[in-house]
Amino acid sequence: MKHHRTARIAALALGLALSGPTVAAPRDFQGLAVEVRGEGRPVLMIPGLNSPASVWDDTCAALQADGVACHLVQLPGFAGHAALADASDETGFLQPMRDRLLAYVAHAGLDKPAVAGHSLGGVLALMMAIESPASVGPLLIVDSLPFFPAAMNAQATAQTMRPMAESMRAGMRAQTDEDYAVQARAQAGMGMSNDAARTARIQDWTGASDRETTTRAMFDMFSTDLRPQLDQVRSPTLVLGAWAAYAPMGSTLDSTRGIFEAQYATLPGVRIEMSEAGYHFLMFDDLDWLLGNARSHLLK
Repeated sequence: MKHHRTARIAALALGLALSGPTVAAPRDFQGLAVEVRGEGRPVLMIPGLNSPASVWDDTCAALQADGVACHLVQLPGFAGHAALADASDETGFLQPMRDRLLAYVAHAGLDKPAVAGHSLGGVLALMMAIESPASVGPLLIVDSLPFFPAAMNAQATAQTMRPMAESMRAGMRAQTDEDYAVQARAQAGMGMSNDAARTARIQDWTGASDRETTTRAMFDMFSTDLRPQLDQVRSPTLVLGAWAAYAPMGSTLDSTRGIFEAQYATLPGVRIEMSEAGYHFLMFDDLDWLLGNARSHLLK
């Protein structure tokens, strides 16, 4: 089965090969919009659910001065960008994105690029490293877990969560456009950033995202458990976590760190660092701290 997946990735890469070795990275690749900034060590930067590639702008600008070439990835259907025309429940969202990202790495001729992923983007970074360990270098995982439901219930598994994920998907589709928009905006305003203006922007991105894409992506996030496969990752991995947004609900830095440590327990050599005050969008709320950790991990 894995051989067939690898063959499919290779076919995707060959199907849109560059016309010559000196041509710059494409603006569009199989529904991914990729912008390359800077020269030097390649770092693939993947945003999270409903987010634009621009969430990485400040991070990229700082790292360019250190000799980094940022490959900023815009995922389809998010923040006003066109959705995939051939998407379906059968194919889902995460696996097609993983395959396209790996195909892009091969297509662009990137030699073990570092991969930085935020939230859903962090899940994709882990999936890439599990599927093709030889294709990617260091991972920078920003406030992401290999199985999000287990943060609420440590006993949760993909099997036990699937009925809830199916119910959530059906409920999202049954809502009127107005009810969906109100609920999505409310959820996007909870614990995302400690800056009101940033929070409003995140809510706007959510409102501009394709509803079906968001629905499929959320279903996958609630029914995909990467924990049993983490021992296949060969990339040095740094995980940056956030906890402060959950303090009003009784969470502490130590209790949240415990959740991260439990979920990443089988990932060889993983390093976990926790922000003191940043919310989920750490590249907004704690940029200097994120950059210090990113430089020590990606540039050594």
